Amino acid sequence: VLPAIALTLVFLLHPCRQFPGCGNIVTFSQFLFIAVEGFIFEANFGRKKPAIPIRYYVIMVAMFFTVSVVNNYALNLNIAMPLHMIFRSGSLIASMALGIIILKKRYSVYKYTSIALVSLGIFTCTFMSAKQVASDSSLNEEDGLQVFLWWLLGIAALTFALLMSARMGIFQETLYKQFGKHSKEALFYNHALPLPGFLLLAPNIYHHAVLFSQSEPFQVPVIGLTLPIMWFYLLMNVITQYVCIRGVFILTTECTSLTVTLVVTLRKFVSLIFSILYFHNPFTAWHWLGTAFVFVGTLMYTEVWNSLGPFLARWRKRPKEE
Repeated sequence: VLPAIALTLVFLLHPCRQFPGCGNIVTFSQFLFIAVEGFIFEANFGRKKPAIPIRYYVIMVAMFFTVSVVNNYALNLNIAMPLHMIFRSGSLIASMALGIIILKKRYSVYKYTSIALVSLGIFTCTFMSAKQVASDSSLNEEDGLQVFLWWLLGIAALTFALLMSARMGIFQETLYKQFGKHSKEALFYNHALPLPGFLLLAPNIYHHAVLFSQSEPFQVPVIGLTLPIMWFYLLMNVITQYVCIRGVFILTTECTSLTVTLVVTLRKFVSLIFSILYFHNPFTAWHWLGTAFVFVGTLMYTEVWNSLGPFLARWRKRPKEE
């Protein structure tokens, strides 16, 4: 799983860095590949009846598609990749809030504390990023205000996507309780049903397809095939993303939910660090402090310390070597 995540980061961030608005063509390619694979191997060319009624998948897909598109467009609204990653780490906050409101859930003080830490970390990074946008000396006052307003719209888009994603998770949880867990089936329908929706984004996808075709030629190692380098990056992204998603599915069937949550948390943190170091994004000490709050708060939420406690106790009781 981890090698696939690393490769996905490389081949996803390259096109997003060179063409910040190319998220739609990347998402469409991923959806198309996973849908075709699922249609063949999961749906058996449409002959296998889904365990969960299609109407529920339509609702889930509508939310899933909306979240993906809004998150992509946020990158066009002066939202830097590190802030994008940190903000999306706030899914714990949104999930807990909607769980309390919709499912009437109650949590321990430990979990409320973890959520407070994550909230403080996101607020710190968001506030510092706002100051950076507002104080851009390369813009005059009028342009600077316009950039800042677009940035605020980007924050609103990320907030909406965060809440919608949390609502989708609650909806999916209730479906699994009613019909049983069918992760592979859900993966297929979540990627197949939204495909017609990409017709609304066809001009943007076509525009970036043309830009990709105009990129510098690249000779693929081993096979010697020459193609535009952006198409190579896109191909590698689709393949590694598929491996990553399949790896996460295998992880959910082989490990506890705590382990899965911890791996996903570490993936987000590694993604953030990779983006900062590789692309030399501006990151102050306040950003690092906010990131630390997010990371520690998320680990507290997973209660990993409780799992490490018995292990550390056994380690301390080991007889010391002479």
